[in-house]
Amino acid sequence: MKTFLTKRYTNLFLLMAIFSLLLLSACGNTSNETSSKGKESEPNKGDTYTVEHAMGSTEISGTPKRIVILTNEGTEALLSMGITPVGAVESWLGDPWYDHIKKEMKNVKSVGTELEPSLETIMSLKPDLIIGNKVRQEAIYDKLSQIAPTVFAENLGGDWKENFKLYSQAINNEEAGNKVLDDFDTRVAALKKQLGDQLQKKVSIVRFTVGDVRIYHKDSFSGVILDELGFARPESQNVNDLAEMNVTKERIPAMDGDVLFHFAYETGDGEASKLQEEWTKDPIFQKLKVAEEGNVHQVDEAIWNTAGGVVAANLMLDDIEKFFLE
Repeated sequence: MKTFLTKRYTNLFLLMAIFSLLLLSACGNTSNETSSKGKESEPNKGDTYTVEHAMGSTEISGTPKRIVILTNEGTEALLSMGITPVGAVESWLGDPWYDHIKKEMKNVKSVGTELEPSLETIMSLKPDLIIGNKVRQEAIYDKLSQIAPTVFAENLGGDWKENFKLYSQAINNEEAGNKVLDDFDTRVAALKKQLGDQLQKKVSIVRFTVGDVRIYHKDSFSGVILDELGFARPESQNVNDLAEMNVTKERIPAMDGDVLFHFAYETGDGEASKLQEEWTKDPIFQKLKVAEEGNVHQVDEAIWNTAGGVVAANLMLDDIEKFFLE
């Protein structure tokens, strides 16, 4: 009897042990499966992509979140793609941002100017991406690269779209960039159709700044947009470069056209505006056909020239609609 009970208890113990092992194994598998699923759902922070740019190639890990931008037109590119930079160079006009972007730039830290960005301030922002321009900051590229992955555009010409495409690659969101460009191109096409025969009017562009009056050509910011729309230009302005610079009053006749837009780079001392008034009231200017017919219009320097980005480009289209279609 004793032997029978001993065997019975031994068998019961073995069954309980086997059951416990099976239960632990099942729990272990569930835990492993949960852990595995959790890992699959998390983004791989090690993912990298490479951007080819003016200074070579740069490898960037993950999607940048803290971006410092070192050009005015680059700032507008980021804003248009839904990115607020942690730091940006100051606008050429404004305190420190252009009026047309200051609301969106409320919490952005100034890092100096395009010509003199502050390395110390940039470093303090702990960026994971810096975007700049070879024309402006080539001399400090190596130092910037030591702070964070750095991507440079080649030029600062009138065609903002080329740099824009690079910026969308740099932030790892070409889809958003393509959407912005497609929307702009669609708007240009629609406006071009609305303008119709008015595109035959020769549009003249003039800029006043102390020490340098310019007649702008086709490779300026405003010139590129006018060309996209299909506007005619006066013969002397129908040239694929930036501008005729440092013009004297003897060149006022070259400003003539069917419509003339002019703007002043006013820094706050009133001198550029005085120069603008002096020239536009000059007897030679007043005898221009465009002046006699009342087709001379003053427009915003930041929008038509200095900002140089997609936000300004759309605002310039607003002006074109106002002057030609309303």
